[in-house]
Amino acid sequence: MREPLVLLPGMMCDARVFAPQITALSGSTTVVLGPVTQGERIEEIASGLLDQLPPRFALAGQGMGGVVALELLRRAPDRVSRIALLATQVLPELPAIAADREPQIIAAQSGRLSEVMQNRMASGFLAPGPQRNAVLAQAMEMAESLGPEVFVQQSRALQRRRDQQPTLGKCKIPALVLCGEHDAICPVKRHNFMAELIPYATLDVLADAGHLPSLEQPEATTAALRDWMQQPLVLQ
Repeated sequence: MREPLVLLPGMMCDARVFAPQITALSGSTTVVLGPVTQGERIEEIASGLLDQLPPRFALAGQGMGGVVALELLRRAPDRVSRIALLATQVLPELPAIAADREPQIIAAQSGRLSEVMQNRMASGFLAPGPQRNAVLAQAMEMAESLGPEVFVQQSRALQRRRDQQPTLGKCKIPALVLCGEHDAICPVKRHNFMAELIPYATLDVLADAGHLPSLEQPEATTAALRDWMQQPLVLQ
């Protein structure tokens, strides 16, 4: 029986970011959505998830969910059967970016979360094209549902994240690294770098997608995940 698939959404996202994949894959696979909203450190979030997740599982994380996925792999490599990293980061946060989060945190705490999110998404977030406005609207709805407290917690967690290059170097399981061609937040070159660190990685760069490929190019994202789920667990 195929192992369950655990999906971890990105910053200020919930199950809706994976809605097309859940719909397409849940007919043949047990799909579990793991929240990344419980804690102000990536380690704390990962620890809480390990207490709730199945004994062994396939793991896919988008954005911040990918950062948490790497921490789960670092902590419990025997429980992760395969890993997919979508539009995410492996390196610690640069000091300049960490500093830029501070005024965003203050603004969110003062009731201006919508403004903060709109500014974050203004450029380099999504690919141009007819689907852009609809995906932006979905992203704003998710952010507003989660609220400013989650924004602050997740910002703090990302500021303090560790360097996971050693984790990737030890990864000997089927791995998918997927990104959007137009993602300026987590650009293609960083995904190339991640894929080169993993001994058995497949790199998939989606045209006409940015930072939310699961919504911008849902069919292509689902196809990539399906292929990854079908890879043999023992790789030569």
